[in-house]
Amino acid sequence: MVKGFRGGFGMGGGNMGAIMQQAQKMQRDIEIAKAEIDALEVDATAGGGVVKIVISGTHEIKSLEIDPSAVDPEDVEMLQDLIIAAYNEASRKLAEISSEKMAKATGGAKLPF
Repeated sequence: MVKGFRGGFGMGGGNMGAIMQQAQKMQRDIEIAKAEIDALEVDATAGGGVVKIVISGTHEIKSLEIDPSAVDPEDVEMLQDLIIAAYNEASRKLAEISSEKMAKATGGAKLPF
């Protein structure tokens, strides 16, 4: 044993058990948060609501609604931009919600996922 070493296994290292329990609880909380995030559906609109998109917590498009007034055969690029804008906004919202849920699960610790 190293001189001055007070911790250790079976030698007054009771904190190790508490740390392991805390880590296991955090792992369970993270798994629950990930499942909740995957089950989410987030929506966003663009163009004053003429394009509405709903994405899942796994970033899959669940639905896309396009108001007929947004369909102009002479300006397809505008419709494409509106769809992209709606998706990006929904994705941003999802990232914000995911970040909040993970922060709760990890007690604010920044962990790579």
